[in-house]
Amino acid sequence: MSNRRAGFTLIELLVVVVIIGILALIAVPKFGNTREKAYDAAAIADLRNVISASEAYFADNQAYPPDIADLNFTPSEGIVFTQFALEMVSGVESLHIHVGHQNSTHYYHARYPAEGGFEFRDK
Repeated sequence: MSNRRAGFTLIELLVVVVIIGILALIAVPKFGNTREKAYDAAAIADLRNVISASEAYFADNQAYPPDIADLNFTPSEGIVFTQFALEMVSGVESLHIHVGHQNSTHYYHARYPAEGGFEFRDK
């Protein structure tokens, strides 16, 4: 009588399923982190584009735009500008901008050109 196996045992299949589950538990959080970084990159790119468009507006009008609608700027998908205001900071006319992605847990704040950069903030 021949004693040949025709398939896998239940234990072997369970071991494979457990290993796949462990690998999935490791990979899923890393994927979530990658998505968050992509949202941040889109927000930063749109912030830089708005600042560039504001500089072009300033070159044409000798003043910064009072509203983002004056720039003819279309944000990337999911990007939200929650603040765009013209302010005086230490005697310098500046734009106060908040931008973030609707699926992100934080946003970016900028006062341009008074502060010259932007900072990461939690919502």
